[in-house]
Amino acid sequence: MKINEHTKRAQRGERGVEKNQDETPERGEWLLEAPRQRDGERSIHQARSHRPNLLRRRAWQILEAPTAEQPAVDGEEAMGPKPPDDTTVNFVLDLVLRIGEVQMSSGAGASDVTATIIALTSALGLPHCEVDVIFTSITVTCHRGTDMAPVTALRVVRSRSLDYTRLTQTETLVRRIVRGNIGAEEAQQELQRITTAPHPYPRWVATAAWGGLAAFITLILGGSIDVALVAMVISAVIDRLGRFLNRYALPFFFQQVIGGLVATLSAMAIVSSGLLTTDKPTLVVAAAVTVLLSGLSTVSAVQDAITGYYVTAAGRTMETALMSAGLIAGVVLALKIAKLIQMPLTPLPEVVSSTPQDLPIIIIGSIGASACFAFASYSTLRAMIVAGAAGAVGGAVYGALMVTGFEGVSSSAIAATLVGFCGGVLARRLKVTPLVVAVSGITPLLPGLSTYRGLYQLGVEPGGNISTLMTAVAVGLALAAGVVLGEYLAQPVRTGLGRLERKFAGPRMAGPMEPAERRLE
Repeated sequence: MKINEHTKRAQRGERGVEKNQDETPERGEWLLEAPRQRDGERSIHQARSHRPNLLRRRAWQILEAPTAEQPAVDGEEAMGPKPPDDTTVNFVLDLVLRIGEVQMSSGAGASDVTATIIALTSALGLPHCEVDVIFTSITVTCHRGTDMAPVTALRVVRSRSLDYTRLTQTETLVRRIVRGNIGAEEAQQELQRITTAPHPYPRWVATAAWGGLAAFITLILGGSIDVALVAMVISAVIDRLGRFLNRYALPFFFQQVIGGLVATLSAMAIVSSGLLTTDKPTLVVAAAVTVLLSGLSTVSAVQDAITGYYVTAAGRTMETALMSAGLIAGVVLALKIAKLIQMPLTPLPEVVSSTPQDLPIIIIGSIGASACFAFASYSTLRAMIVAGAAGAVGGAVYGALMVTGFEGVSSSAIAATLVGFCGGVLARRLKVTPLVVAVSGITPLLPGLSTYRGLYQLGVEPGGNISTLMTAVAVGLALAAGVVLGEYLAQPVRTGLGRLERKFAGPRMAGPMEPAERRLE
């Protein structure tokens, strides 16, 4: 018995030595490594599988430093999408950036430009792309999996131009690319043709259209035919003067100052000469102010703010505020000069309530003003007709609400909402960009008279009241917000995308309506 116990004790001692040499961990080793299994457990595990359970060891491998014993990823197995070559990526990114530049320079919202570029890159075979749009530049990054570095391209938007024919043709090209009817190389050639083509008609035709816009605005405000003709001539002169100043690259702020100065002084000079037989000669100035306000990007600024592109919205708002400040400075300067040289100042016309007899004139004037604005912005004949119809809807609703006793801000907002809704539903079916219809449709409703009244009170009357000018600002914001809301409400009616489309892009006034699937394949 003693021998057996001694033998057993010796055997236990040897096992203890082996255990101390092989299995005993150092201090703190259990914190970084998984505990080793016993012999019985190891045999059971080997009976189940001769490969280690990677899922069970994953938590411990996160804490361990990588070693040669860790399972390596198969080098032949690529992760992510198959990366295209650099030439293809650069070519496609250049194409989509040029298309985005055309949209951005024409007044499209940042959400529209972003959705357009994502749809184009997806249709042209690029993997996951990210787009960043601000007021003056567009940046696109193409991710090419884990094996290759991403490619980033940037394009600066240096100029703003109202050429709705170019915008409409670009929209048609975008639809062809998304539907797979045209390749990247052919699309590049087509875009080059669109951007280098001259305007569809001469500049003097656009000048006549701006004059026609001022004449129809005068009729809406209650002016007579002679006042409308004078407003037409003055607005045409201002447009030609601005064209002349563009040759010398004069900033638009100073062009607005000169436009407001010329419009106000010309109207006062004509009034003092006795050529007009009306008691509302200052309607000429109100019409000219409306023409100068019509080219501002108020709708796009509000759209960007609503859809979450705050940087771009701030840039557009600053541009609109600066151009309006230039106009204010020009009008106030003209009023000060007229008062200094003792030119007779006519009192402001009182804002009278509309009557049912005035409603047909308001509708006709709205049709003409909207069509003239679209024509002055180089729209096609079809777009001009659709814009005139949108102006009729807006003018009829606004006039009817004013007859029933609604105040100006609410009437403007409701009328603009219907303009945006009708434009969103019908414009794409008629192959017209909704942005053209929306901006043209609300042009007759711009607060030109309220703006001039507020400026007159600030510049001429002692202790001027700013409330009238703030009312004009409120009307402008109500018009822009109403158009965006109308376009938002039109989306479920126009397409079957409904909630998915609104979640993807928000209110849309340009670009493709189908949301692209953003995934890595």
